[in-house]
Amino acid sequence: MNRRKQQGFSLIEVLITSFIVAFGVLGMATLQLKTLQAAHSSYQRTIASVIAMDVVERLWANMAMDAPLTVAQLQQQSLAHWQQTADSRQSLPGLGLTLTNTAGTNTYVITVQWGESRFGDNDVPPQFVYSFDLYPNS
Repeated sequence: MNRRKQQGFSLIEVLITSFIVAFGVLGMATLQLKTLQAAHSSYQRTIASVIAMDVVERLWANMAMDAPLTVAQLQQQSLAHWQQTADSRQSLPGLGLTLTNTAGTNTYVITVQWGESRFGDNDVPPQFVYSFDLYPNS
């Protein structure tokens, strides 16, 4: 009589175990996707940082020129340089660059924006803002 009561018990155990394992594998896949998204976002922010530092170097070089460029000309030149990637430079999709100078000061703000639609975050475009003071050599 004891054997009759236990029939089908192993099948229920296997079914529950399969469900738990499947749930764990799904959780690991989700974690892997989030890790890839974070790594890609970090990569893009690194490229944005390199672009901002390139603009800073251009501003320093511009100070040494006999006929310095305006802020708008420097912004346009930098943007054109980073949008053309024929020589294997890395760039960002939908790159936008804004260079502003607070009137009467040596404070500059560089804003690098780009478009990223692969992860569905189209509400606010990602951006990197870099502010610095450019002191003239006296």
